[in-house]
Amino acid sequence: MKQTIHAYALYLEEDKGMSSSTLESYLRDVDKFIEFADKEYGIREAEQVRRTHVILFIGQLKQAGRANATIARSVVSLRSYFHFLMRRGEILQDPTFDVEAPKADKTPPQVLTIQEIELLLASPDTRSPQGVRDRAMLELLYATGIRVSELIALDVRDVQPGMRFIRCGGAGKERILPIGAPAAQWASVYVNEYRNLLIKNETDEQALFVNVSGRRLTRQGFWKLLKKAAVDAGISGEITPHTLRHSFAAHLIASGADTRAVQDMLGHVEQPGQQYGHHGRKTMKEIYESHHPRAK
Repeated sequence: MKQTIHAYALYLEEDKGMSSSTLESYLRDVDKFIEFADKEYGIREAEQVRRTHVILFIGQLKQAGRANATIARSVVSLRSYFHFLMRRGEILQDPTFDVEAPKADKTPPQVLTIQEIELLLASPDTRSPQGVRDRAMLELLYATGIRVSELIALDVRDVQPGMRFIRCGGAGKERILPIGAPAAQWASVYVNEYRNLLIKNETDEQALFVNVSGRRLTRQGFWKLLKKAAVDAGISGEITPHTLRHSFAAHLIASGADTRAVQDMLGHVEQPGQQYGHHGRKTMKEIYESHHPRAK
């Protein structure tokens, strides 16, 4: 089997376009299995490997205290390797067939402290149009807990800073969500004073948040600005848009907000075609203003 490793590495790099770090992980997993099969059973040819050997290898990893995520990756690596050998005609059967990988241990979602949120929101340089846009985006994301896909899909008409609410979601899944005073203020400043500086000649663009070319900002564009904001704020660890979504929910619930109301805001339990009536908006607004750290 060792003679096939070089060809397998080229396949992963050139045909699959795998990153160097992932490729190293795959090759390391396969090397460990090859060593195991040779040492324990004297197996050196891929055609000698059976499903039982793969299962025994997984058992050894478990006995060694390897994390479920590590073991699951090893199964994926071996499956990829043996599929490669089958395509080359070196084996006729896949020994990883029907081998179940353990489910990865669930880790609790990352939640920022309120102090970290404050640092993150204050990190954009608001002396530039892009900085004001970034501040408005971060404020709205934390103010509402919406997904980044929903954030970048917002049109100008979807945000009503004066009435302090936004409308998000597609047809049949619309949510009308309250926003706090800081988010409303930054959204208003951005729309009224800085957005026109970014859209330039794209006067037909309806997107609320646009890039330097005047077109709707992409997910990749938002990820880039979020990472920069986290670095500038001195926040360690990887920050994702979901970090702000989780922080939004955690801070509301920690301060006593009703869990069902928070789920409604997140869009977890809305019914198809649901529209929040006056009573629903008022109730949600009251809950929001009583419990969100940046409601006022």
